[in-house]
Amino acid sequence: MTLEMWYALAILTAAIILFITEWLRVDVVAIGVVVALMLTGLLSASEALSGFSNSAVLTIAALFVVGGAVLNTGLAGLIGRRILAIAGTSEVRLTVVIMLAVALLSGFMSDTGTVAVLLPAIISLAKSAKVSPSKLLIPLAFGSLLGGAMTLIGTPPNIIVSDLLREEGLRPFAFFDYTPIGVLLLTAGVVFMVFVGRKLLPDNKPKQDLQRVETPDELMDIYRLPESLFRLRVRRGSELVGQTVAASRLGQNFGMSILEILRPAEPRPVVKVGRQQLVLQSRTLESIQPTADTVFGLDDILLVQGDGNDAAHAAARWNLGVQPSGGNDKPILNTEEAGLAEILLPPRSSLLGKTVVETRFGSTYHLTVLGINRPGADEKLGLKDTTLEFGDTLLVQGPWKNILGLRKRRRDFVVMGQPETMLGAPARNKAPIALLILLGMLAIMVTNILPVVTASMLAALAVILTGCLSMDDAYEAVNWKSIVLIAGMLPMAIALEKVGLVNLAAEGLTNSVGSFGPLVVLAGLFILTSLFTQVLSNTATTVLVAPIALATAQQLGVQPYAFMMAVAIAASMAFASPVASPVNTLVMGAGNYRFSDYIKAGAPMMLIMLIVTALAVPLLWPF
Repeated sequence: MTLEMWYALAILTAAIILFITEWLRVDVVAIGVVVALMLTGLLSASEALSGFSNSAVLTIAALFVVGGAVLNTGLAGLIGRRILAIAGTSEVRLTVVIMLAVALLSGFMSDTGTVAVLLPAIISLAKSAKVSPSKLLIPLAFGSLLGGAMTLIGTPPNIIVSDLLREEGLRPFAFFDYTPIGVLLLTAGVVFMVFVGRKLLPDNKPKQDLQRVETPDELMDIYRLPESLFRLRVRRGSELVGQTVAASRLGQNFGMSILEILRPAEPRPVVKVGRQQLVLQSRTLESIQPTADTVFGLDDILLVQGDGNDAAHAAARWNLGVQPSGGNDKPILNTEEAGLAEILLPPRSSLLGKTVVETRFGSTYHLTVLGINRPGADEKLGLKDTTLEFGDTLLVQGPWKNILGLRKRRRDFVVMGQPETMLGAPARNKAPIALLILLGMLAIMVTNILPVVTASMLAALAVILTGCLSMDDAYEAVNWKSIVLIAGMLPMAIALEKVGLVNLAAEGLTNSVGSFGPLVVLAGLFILTSLFTQVLSNTATTVLVAPIALATAQQLGVQPYAFMMAVAIAASMAFASPVASPVNTLVMGAGNYRFSDYIKAGAPMMLIMLIVTALAVPLLWPF
């Protein structure tokens, strides 16, 4: 082992530890890897930064934009609901249709976005069929992971593996090269889940539908918002006049959340005679989304949420008129600009162990927490003193763009439902255009008229120019954490190869199991990748293992395609842990699952996928 090897190994080990523990964000770790590679002299600056211009990175970024347009226009939800309409009420039929439907959509767009779109419909189907959601939601998550393995653009590992082949001067995988083995894996997965897997799943029937994904109007009733909404009018002589929201400390001192400020419109002069003018006094009210710097004015009507006693104390302290909303303020809480949504706290959320007040939720995320629901808890949880736990759902209110912004913080939040569909009718009217662009992109990729990166960037530009997605929304649609992660870890793979660690690992794998034949090596690569992907992201796992698979094939003197395909497939087999994939986390709260539920159903599923891969891949891609 040379000194350069030890440097590279130390950087890689530190990165893996940080990925697993999540002491730092994965994108911060990736940037740290790039800096470390430059500081140690393992790579030049141009080599260390080459990941940011890599075609795979640009392709994935463009596909995020296209997928954002499919979600933003409501196209994904429309297709999904049409498919689910044939599901019926049989648990077996529901399982089959759900897995096939989510796999079909996940083959062409983000699996996380697909599950988020279909989750409300699945829960509704379960209720109408009198089937526990816990019997259907793990199949939903597993189906999305299997669907991502069916096409080139279904998941980032497929693109990374194909791009690595191209860089080595080999023929890259084409769009539907993944489909034959993907269909076999999906078929095996559905059969397993129908005959064995669903019997391993819990039959959780909670006392109340705490985790249901409802429409904003239904959420208001579930959380009994009409009972806790009040209107406070700023009277003449109130000390609130001229004060800012932050200075009033209505939230800290009285537990009141200001959701909306209704302000009388400014009077307008209509006739002027000399120095006199006739003023038209308007009765209309202007709606203002409050911020910490918003200044209260005379006759402002504050729509607040909180306890009735707290509202009375606040009114007495500040000389405010108080009256219950009587449910008349529902339309104000849910508009095309702002509304309500539920967010789930995943296992490694930084909010766990803190109260809502301690998280400074309002000032940090510019949203208001209106309620907390906890699986199995019958009593109403207080916003001031409840310590947040894994599985809690928070009802938040505020601008839709801020709610959608929480999707970027996947470690901290899982946004339930499909809030992007509330952003306005113009985007939803663009669904046919988004469909045509998506089909056009797929046609170009399948026929190889243009390179994959060109086709994806062309489609991303088209959805922006046609108004399916604004430029600001396009930036929002890209998961920049994933982009930085890929761009930062690709140079790590270059460094490992440059110092000889890739060849060393390949020699170790060849010497240990190579004598048993390439089929055993393929199985070993599958097991290694699938284990890594339970604790690392599938992207980071693929970046690290794919070069080893390629070097191993070269040392054995066999074609690399079977090994590379096995790595790509195994990277999607994140079945055995709720934190192995965002889709697993997304359904955990709604299904009231435990960690062990994923192991019971996921471990056998991974074994079956290994057997199918080992039997089928060498036939499709001979050694």
